[in-house]
Amino acid sequence: MQQGVSQRRAAQLLGMHRSSLRYQNKPRSPSTAALTARIRALAEQYPTYGYRRIHVVLLKEHWYVNRKRVHRIWKPEQLVRKPTPKRKRLRTGNSVPERAEYPNHVWSYDFVFDEVSGGEKLKFLTLVDQFTRECLALEVGLSFTSKDVQEVLERVMTLRGVPVYLRSDNGPEFIAHDLQIWLGVSGTRARYIEPGKPWQNGFSESFHARFREECLNREVFGSLLEAKVVSRAFQRFYNEERPHSALRYLAPLEFRRCWEAQQAELKVVA
Repeated sequence: MQQGVSQRRAAQLLGMHRSSLRYQNKPRSPSTAALTARIRALAEQYPTYGYRRIHVVLLKEHWYVNRKRVHRIWKPEQLVRKPTPKRKRLRTGNSVPERAEYPNHVWSYDFVFDEVSGGEKLKFLTLVDQFTRECLALEVGLSFTSKDVQEVLERVMTLRGVPVYLRSDNGPEFIAHDLQIWLGVSGTRARYIEPGKPWQNGFSESFHARFREECLNREVFGSLLEAKVVSRAFQRFYNEERPHSALRYLAPLEFRRCWEAQQAELKVVA
């Protein structure tokens, strides 16, 4: 036989405050339910994003919501991503030479590899502006020669202008004699990283990590043509839409336009 006790006595026995004992969970408001559904949809669409970047996407979609509120919804929905463990790297204390100070100051280029479903190897040539973080070129092929690299650089330089420095590793496609002559004529100075120190080309490494995590690991390419279409779509999305944490969560193209507008205002004031 159960014996009833007062609410005060029950709270004392449980070590709780009576207000906590009386609390009844309130149903979510329609606005909160709609926001939660949208956050879950964005988390599924962009599985590599954290709540900060999702908050930026919501603002662009005109959801006027505080970042803390997004975080309060994010945790109970169990959308928290486990941080990727970082490898320990040997640091020499030397800074990266020729750090970019404006657009077209320093470009970096490198290769990243993947394959089609049949096992055929793919090679992606990436070209990044280290100041704006824009992906200036993302070309894919079965192989690349120094002539192919020169053609890509020439096409981008025609559209964007000539950089002061061009950083890369010591791969044969980048140190070929004819490519060095062409760079010298164009007025660009080549800068190579030291062997075994990929962090000296960290902007390319960072872009490669995003490209692999958000594109290559999520796609199965059936052919070279499909890889070209998907990589071009990712390049456009990366430059025009994807919030970049190092750029105050602006997309690279948006950041460059803001920087150019600020420089124009400074010239007017001067």
